[in-house]
Amino acid sequence: MKFKNFLQIFGVIAVLLTLIPLVAADFWWIRVFDYMHIQLTLLTLTAIAAYFIRFDIKWVQDYIFMGILLACFAFQFLKIYPYTPLSAHEIGDSQNSEAPQISLFTANVLQKNEEHQKVVDEINRFDPDVMVFTETNTRWKNEISKNLDESYRYKVEVPLDNTYGMLVYSKLELIDPQVQYMIDDSIPSIHTKIRLPEGNLIQLFAIHPTPPMPQHNPSSSDRDAEMMKIAKMSLEREVPVVVIGDFNDVAWSETTSLFQSVGKLLDIRVGRGFYNTFNANNLLMRWPLDYIYTSEEFRLKEIKLGENIGSDHFPLFASLSFEPEKAEEQEPEPPNENQLERVNKQIEEEEEENVEKAKEEKEEED
Repeated sequence: MKFKNFLQIFGVIAVLLTLIPLVAADFWWIRVFDYMHIQLTLLTLTAIAAYFIRFDIKWVQDYIFMGILLACFAFQFLKIYPYTPLSAHEIGDSQNSEAPQISLFTANVLQKNEEHQKVVDEINRFDPDVMVFTETNTRWKNEISKNLDESYRYKVEVPLDNTYGMLVYSKLELIDPQVQYMIDDSIPSIHTKIRLPEGNLIQLFAIHPTPPMPQHNPSSSDRDAEMMKIAKMSLEREVPVVVIGDFNDVAWSETTSLFQSVGKLLDIRVGRGFYNTFNANNLLMRWPLDYIYTSEEFRLKEIKLGENIGSDHFPLFASLSFEPEKAEEQEPEPPNENQLERVNKQIEEEEEENVEKAKEEKEEED
């Protein structure tokens, strides 16, 4: 096959892969194309550069082909642009050393991973105030808890063997911590208020929704509905909010963008980098899956990826400064009616699906 033909075939594939995620369907094989957007953008740019360097653009077909490919690249790049240093920050840098602070650490440890000491080493290196661990069973609970010093006085432990166990450990007081099963009675999330050192209260939501994959869930409806419910809780907040955990979604997807807009939340990555937490085992196939979102009362002091802990995820660490007096400077726009309707629709569709499932299970039992 001639190189020019190869590039043209690749161009057609790039266009198709760009358009597929725009289809309004929640099948896993459609939603999974959201994940590889960074790689697709770079490959499209490489194809454009190779075409310009290798061939003369002189035929109408060449102009049409390059026009389509350039439009495709522009669309791809605009989706990931906010996560490059070219973009402005959503959450500002902290310049106030006297403000209350909170440091957060989240890690999907990979349930089958047995390199416990690597996780303990990262805990000791970052020494965070609050930690959220996902994919934790009883073995992981025991290994982590026995290695924590006495400063981690507060905890919520939900060890499970289904890869959706969750652990929260905190040096700061947890107020009214609750384990919620928002979508499925085997998928927990942890909701708790936290008292900062100066007495201020904030709300923490720790989540780990199911990914849209055939071995987990053939559609993204459960994941999307859980995120939308958290978004509505965030929108109706009475105190400042932090949402943390493994979202099983990329930041530029329609679902996460809607979640952020409706929740009036800020992404600490925007303007600073991708901070790809997955896949730790594959340098070429990496994208962000673990997040820390905040309401406008916070400023960022530091954000870092952790080292390899034997999991397929890297840990994510952030240090935040609580500066509500500057909140108005970075307050997000409220969601519009269309966005709220989309959120309510996703929640209603998931609830209807659950009703149908319950009916089918009851009929099978009878």
